[in-house]
Amino acid sequence: MRAAVITAPGQVEVTTVDDPAPGPREVVIAVAGCGVCGTDLHILEGEFAPSLPIVPGHEFAGEVVAIGAEVTEVSVGDRVAADPNTYCGECYYCRRGRGNLCERFAAVGVTKPGAAAEYTLAPAANCFVLPAGVDPADAALIEPLSCAVHAYDVLKAAVAGHFLVYGAGTMGLMMMELAKHAGATTVSVVDINEDKLAVARELGCTAAVTSAEALDRARGWDVVVDCTGAIGAIEDGLRRVGKGGTFLQFGVARETATAEISPYRIYREEITIRGSFAVLNSYERAAELFVAGVLRPDVMVSHRLPLDSYPEALETVRAGTGRKVLVHP
Repeated sequence: MRAAVITAPGQVEVTTVDDPAPGPREVVIAVAGCGVCGTDLHILEGEFAPSLPIVPGHEFAGEVVAIGAEVTEVSVGDRVAADPNTYCGECYYCRRGRGNLCERFAAVGVTKPGAAAEYTLAPAANCFVLPAGVDPADAALIEPLSCAVHAYDVLKAAVAGHFLVYGAGTMGLMMMELAKHAGATTVSVVDINEDKLAVARELGCTAAVTSAEALDRARGWDVVVDCTGAIGAIEDGLRRVGKGGTFLQFGVARETATAEISPYRIYREEITIRGSFAVLNSYERAAELFVAGVLRPDVMVSHRLPLDSYPEALETVRAGTGRKVLVHP
């Protein structure tokens, strides 16, 4: 089969690799859509993945074309989206219900061959069968949405809060949409890209600006969410949290990045700083939200490219010129 392969840091090629064969509890999926995100760029740069080469692609959906001998939940011909993450169920964190922090954490497209390919493997237990009428290519959006759903689990935000989101890319827009559905009073968005801000306005944010200085909220925000991973945005966002408020680090920064904070202000104003990583018991809920129409794929997806253009897809994400980039193997 054809697949994109990250062969070494900074090097990716589309080539021919062996077709996957399912284990007893696995399925083979003909990939209809594979999302490209910032995590794939980190892998390209030599981070996250324990070893290269690897086929990237952890946001995916498609049609089941083969099943393992012990699979009963799904059948050949089912259209499915799949949670790429697997946990050992035995380590310190798994025993405490924190599987996303598993000491043996593994994921399709990160530690195992991924979906930037014609076919990929997925655990049968991780598959969500898509109902009729749902485009399996667009269902690749379920995985990033499941990360956003987990972020709201982490936030435990009360209704009627005022939200400030940094970043109007795919994840920022998803966090904005979920804030609206979760009962936020206002949801404002900050981004330096006017085109992205225009999309946030189209989707119905309260305000969309290039600097939080343009917003009139003297007491700050109840919840500030960084979806950029950029240190300047993180530090600015930390300053915008109101007394008793929460700052959520959702964007992926470089592993070596550091940000300046005020410990005294955290203490004196009872500010909470939280992080949200990957997915935890949130994939099926995200799938149900997606099926219910919480997202508009026509707005969320800005680029659709063939598999042979995977290197171009990575550069499009790096340039930050669009929203979600989908590859269609």
